[in-house]
Amino acid sequence: MTAQPSTPDPRPRRRGEELETAILDAAWEVLTEVGYAKITIEAVAARAGTSKPVIYRRWPNRAALMFAARVHRTPRVPRPRDTGSLRGDLLAWIGATMHRHEGTTRDVIAGLVADAFRDPEVFAELRAQLRKSALAAQVRIIAERAEARGEILTADLPERVLRLPVDLLRNETILYGREITGEVLEGIVDEVVIPVLTAPRP
Repeated sequence: MTAQPSTPDPRPRRRGEELETAILDAAWEVLTEVGYAKITIEAVAARAGTSKPVIYRRWPNRAALMFAARVHRTPRVPRPRDTGSLRGDLLAWIGATMHRHEGTTRDVIAGLVADAFRDPEVFAELRAQLRKSALAAQVRIIAERAEARGEILTADLPERVLRLPVDLLRNETILYGREITGEVLEGIVDEVVIPVLTAPRP
């Protein structure tokens, strides 16, 4: 019997950035469908049209892959809008920053954090991403505008002060599990962030 020729794979072979993008997109799609606890590398590989070894060569475990997928699908940090006041700038920018993460559920965040604490490599990657975040630089822009208006004494603020708005938001959502409503956002800005930014520096 003459052997029948195999049916060629209709999908073109992908490499490099194209392949990685396809895997990350597939990971995010599966994640939004089944949730963090149920996602598997097998499901992502099937959705992306690739194999598990291909994925594992790039990301050593589920947490590393899902963290990369979240970074890949999160919009770029917005440039602060000039509203004419420190309070207005903070509220507008923090609100826009929160909007970037609307597609990320608490289940995803909680799962990533839990896995990160179990895996030193993933935890190191998480810390590296937080350290190189552009968020503090955006708060510095807001502070420089406020200094020019005379609302604060100086925009030369310590890094931990510039990280404060985002750190507070992370605590509210991850540690305390609270939804960031308009009221919560105003409380963070009025009760903590503005008093710290306007306090006399030593």
